[in-house]
This record gives sequence, C-alpha cells and structure tokens, in this order.
Amino acid sequence: MEPSEHLFRHEAGRMVATLTRIFGTHNMALAEDVVQDAFCRAFEVWKVRGVPENPSAWLMATAKNRAIDALRRERTARTFEPELSRLIHSEWTLAPGVEALFSENAIKDDLLRMMFSCCHPRLGEEAQVALMLNILCGFSVGEVAGAFVSTHSAIEKRISRAKRVLASSKKLFDVSAGAEFSSRLPAVQRALYLLFNEGYHGASPESAVRADLCHEAVRLTAILLQHPLGATPGTYALAALMHLDAARLPTRTDSSGNLSSLFDQDRSLWDSHLIAEGQRLLDLSATGPDLTEYHLEAAIARVHSTAGKTEDTNWGHIVSLYDKLMTIRHSPVVALNRAIALGQLEGPARGLEEILAITDRDRLTAYPFYFAALGEFQFRTGSYDLAREQFLKARDLARNPMERNFLEARFQACERAAILTPVSAIARK
Repeated sequence: MEPSEHLFRHEAGRMVATLTRIFGTHNMALAEDVVQDAFCRAFEVWKVRGVPENPSAWLMATAKNRAIDALRRERTARTFEPELSRLIHSEWTLAPGVEALFSENAIKDDLLRMMFSCCHPRLGEEAQVALMLNILCGFSVGEVAGAFVSTHSAIEKRISRAKRVLASSKKLFDVSAGAEFSSRLPAVQRALYLLFNEGYHGASPESAVRADLCHEAVRLTAILLQHPLGATPGTYALAALMHLDAARLPTRTDSSGNLSSLFDQDRSLWDSHLIAEGQRLLDLSATGPDLTEYHLEAAIARVHSTAGKTEDTNWGHIVSLYDKLMTIRHSPVVALNRAIALGQLEGPARGLEEILAITDRDRLTAYPFYFAALGEFQFRTGSYDLAREQFLKARDLARNPMERNFLEARFQACERAAILTPVSAIARK
C-alpha cells in the first residue's frame, strides 16, 4: 500500500466522524463528499508542492474549511445538528464553533460516538462491521465486499440500508449516557473482534491475512479503552487478544507469501513489544468478577506467545481454557480448535476421535480447515490415503490463493508419503 493511501484511509474515519457530528447523521453523504473533496484537493496540491510536513493537520484544516463553506452554502436548504443551529446562523460564531469541533479531543470523542452509532441495535453484526470498515476505516465498498466474500452490489445495498438506520437518529450516539453506553458496549466489542478476525484469518478472496484490518481493529479498540465507560475488563481482554495475535502477524506468511502454520513459524520474528503489551492488558483485564470469551481467547494466545518453541506449549492448559470457553460460547469452530489442542496433547488418534464427536460438525463442511485438521491427524497416524482425500476437499474449499497453496502443499506431502511408505516398510524387514 502506498504511504499516501494509508494516510488517507487512516484520516478518513476521523474526518467523517467529526463532519457527521457537525452536519448530523442524516447528512452523512454531505460529510463524505467534503472528505472526498479534501482528498482530491490534497492530490492536486501535493503533486505540485510535495507532501506537507504534517499531512494530517493539512487534511483536517482543508476539511474544516470545506465544512464551513458547506454550512454557509447549505444552511438555508438543510436541517443540521439542532444544537449547532445557533453557530450556523451567525457568521461571528460559525468559524470558531467549527474550529472547536475540530480539536483533537473532540475528534477522538466523535470517533467513539461514530463507533457506537455503527453498532445500532437495529443492525446485524455483519452490517455493523461493514459500516465500521466503510466509515471509520476508509474502506471502499469494493474492499468491504472482498473482506466479506460478497458482491459489490450486495455490500453497497447493505451499507446504504445501514446508513439509513443511522440517519433516522439525526445525530451521533451520546457516549455520556451511561446506561445506553453499557447496553451497546457488547455489540461494539463484538464488531471490533470480528473486524480483527476478518484480518487475521478471514475469507478474503485476495489474501488469507489482512494486517491492515487487524491494525484498524487495534486502533479503534484503543480509542474505546480511553473512555472511562469503555475501559471494562472485557475491553482490556479484547485488546490483549488483539495484541497477542497481532504479534504473530509477521510470520503468518512465509517469504513466498504463502500461509505458514503455527508449527512452522519462526518465533524469533514474533513482535516481543506487542506480546509484552498484550500481557500487560490481560493483567489489567483481571480486575472484576466477569469472565468473558475475550479473557479466555487472550489467555490461550498468551500460552502460545510465551512458548519458546512448539514442543514447549502447555497444551493441557490450552485444552482447559477451551473447556471453559465452550461453556461461554459453544460453537463448532471452538470445538474444532479444542479438538486440535487435545490431539496435540494426547495424540492424533485422540484428536480425530474428538473432531468426529463434534455434535454440530455439519456446520463446518464449508470450512476448509475442518477437513485440513482431519487430514493432518490422519497424516500423523499414517493413513496417507485418507489424509490425501481430506486435504483435497480442503483445497477445493480454499477461499484464496494463500490457503489453496498451503493445502496443496499438504496434499502433495500425502502423495509423497503414500509412495514412500511401502519402500520404507520393505527396507525395515
């Protein structure tokens, strides 16, 4: 990604949030137009004069001036944020009023308000995450469609419907309303969790790993932690999970860009600073009686991150954590991960037995790594023909080239093992 593109994406959410605070959610299209105009102006000016020393400040100043122009131009034709009407209709107060709303603290507050607005209770989880990607992270409709493995038109309709829901409230969510904040907080946490997961091991047709999505989730979670009502044990645990998993991002793919399994990763390349921060955040999460799924997943990630090598991993502790997680959030994917951990602890035959005992494993039949897990354990028990069939199924379900190449390599390993095994058996006689 070009640095300028990353800058624009990072600033887009801040600008849209503040402009929506000024114009009202029912005028979000105007806010997005102003941001687009500011970006176009930057391309024109920077091409001639070069990128300014503080490009973020330049973009914000341009957006602020464009906002003032829009308010002057539209104030007789539109209804804006009610509490700002007195600023809009007085030239003496218009510019300084908008200036105050572009202060750093106000922008941070607006980002949080937009985050909670995106998680409106009338919206489903996918719509909430799609809105976050589009509004707060600056992702185009096409990029959101790629993240969700959906069509451009379907995502465009989903985002348009979601924005109409936001428009009905006229203004951004009030983050000072304690009871309402607390009631919507779980949805915000869940949306951030899904956003990170989409980057870490999502179903994008382009790549199995989207570090940019992970970093955006970490950034938004940090903003949530800065609010007194948002700094709950659950949010700290969620932030810990993100940091501990993000520490392994440099080794999720190998030098050729292919997926690398946990067992093959060079752990010396894991980010020690992110691991330390993740552990610090996890310690801070242990301040209340509540035990959330984020606590348990972060604890599992900590066990992995503190093991110097694969054979040092405390698989027994991981299995016990998965047992607790199953009581909080039972799902076939959690059950599959628990079975894999159990197979590491007690052997591949035990892992196979546990996978086949998953009650709702029919829901995993479209998930490539369900068949990959079966194939891996069958490979380790020497059932190479069966393993080859499982890896073939997994490869056919692969969601992107990175997954396909990884699973093809495992399939080829089965082919080689099946050919060599009879020779090895004869040689031993």
